[in-house]
Amino acid sequence: MTDAAHHHAHHGHDHDHGHHHGHDHGHGHHDHTAGASERALKIALCLSGLVLVVELIGAFTFNSLALLSDAAHMMTDVAALAIALMAVRIGTKAADDRRTFGYKRLEILAAAFNALLLFAAAIYVTVEAVGRLRHPEPVAAFGMLGVAAIGLVVNLVAMRVLMGGRGESMAVKGAYLEVWADAIGSVGVIIAAILIRVTGQLWIDPLVAVAISLWIVPRTWSLLSDTVNVLLEGVPKGLDLAEIRRAIGAAEGVCDVHDLHVWSMSTKDINGSVHIAILEETDGEQVRIAVAQLLEERFGIGHATIQVEREACVAGAGVHA
Repeated sequence: MTDAAHHHAHHGHDHDHGHHHGHDHGHGHHDHTAGASERALKIALCLSGLVLVVELIGAFTFNSLALLSDAAHMMTDVAALAIALMAVRIGTKAADDRRTFGYKRLEILAAAFNALLLFAAAIYVTVEAVGRLRHPEPVAAFGMLGVAAIGLVVNLVAMRVLMGGRGESMAVKGAYLEVWADAIGSVGVIIAAILIRVTGQLWIDPLVAVAISLWIVPRTWSLLSDTVNVLLEGVPKGLDLAEIRRAIGAAEGVCDVHDLHVWSMSTKDINGSVHIAILEETDGEQVRIAVAQLLEERFGIGHATIQVEREACVAGAGVHA
């Protein structure tokens, strides 16, 4: 942890400006995490690519819309994993004079693109299914069953590979979500194939295709809303700005809190900035360090910029936005 502060006069009042940078892991751990995520994404990309080829061939060979729906999701998996892999690689690049926060936002953009691809696939399959419900087409249920079983096994392996990194990276989280959805989709196709084989009802195939598409929509919406919140620099999920404001205001020596902002650049990195007014006799540097530690330890805000206003606290001053 490093702390730096400087002091100057401004508009007749003294101010301390402090910058606190705290990280709960070292660069070595960060590199290890990024490397693990990259390896997991590479393996999952190869597995998903294999399933995509098998399901596409199976969908057209056996005339199954349910398989095509699953293949559409798998196609977004392959694109998503490729983008996520690129994002993880580029995201580890250090900040420079043009990208002062580095390239971590690329992971967020990749996750948002994944969500949009899933929405597009769901719309396409739904439109195709409506046509099939009106004019049912024959389906080779046995072949459909075999392809779906292969897809399920490979998806379960890919989920296992991605499971460890889904909490570290939003791109990996997005990829895990899609592979998980495809595993459920494969189960749906297996059930549909068995029912078609037993009953001979062809409408089951497009119905399951629509069910697979609609099932993933709420989860896709959740992923999209999370990424949009990061891109809009909203308060990270799980943090309450009012609670943070009260906690700072309760710190010893602080009599006023304003201009509080909290945002994130990626899943893990949370940033904050705040202006605090302190009592005249209080040591500004000590208060600043105490507030910085509070933000990091209680709220996980590892990069905090704190401006300490060294001026008399007027009557009625308090905590406000």
